[in-house]
Amino acid sequence: MTKKATTTKYAALLRGINVGGSKKVPMAELRSVLEELGHGDVQTYLQSGNAVFSSAEKDPAALARELETAIEARFGFRVACLVVDGAYLRAVADACPFPAAELEGKQLHATFFSAQPGAERFAALDQASYLPEEYRLGDRVLYLYAPDGLGRSKLAEALAKPAVVKGIDVTTRNWNTVAKLVELTGGGQGGSVSMD
Repeated sequence: MTKKATTTKYAALLRGINVGGSKKVPMAELRSVLEELGHGDVQTYLQSGNAVFSSAEKDPAALARELETAIEARFGFRVACLVVDGAYLRAVADACPFPAAELEGKQLHATFFSAQPGAERFAALDQASYLPEEYRLGDRVLYLYAPDGLGRSKLAEALAKPAVVKGIDVTTRNWNTVAKLVELTGGGQGGSVSMD
């Protein structure tokens, strides 16, 4: 009797698609790409490049590279993809240093990194000059509190500069999306996920 391979539930976070008319990736086609790669339980969330899927592959970086290659082959442009599992997303949510339950989703954001940035990248940033906006570093994630939203955030602008992000793929999600991805990947309590 052959042993059935166990699968892990992942979220793929695509950077900079379907914004301002460039890099159009319809969610139905993204689902199709993931299914063609052999992944199961494929779902997408919103139009901003969030997909959830199951895979027996245990290396998220390998999954990200495979998805980037498949998207470039299908659409003709490169899209940076970060792939994270449900347990990591749950850990990100649990480690949030800001009172997420008391804030609107648009006030709290998580910027995910493909690699852990060193503290030296942030050395030139004077946090006090951006108050009441604040950030905290976590495990391959930066938590950003922007009370007036991301679009008006001067701190978000500073954090996106090459001195901070050069050589690392980054993508940001608001807290509502983070919470939904925790739920969809089974990172919440209860394990099984259903979607209407």
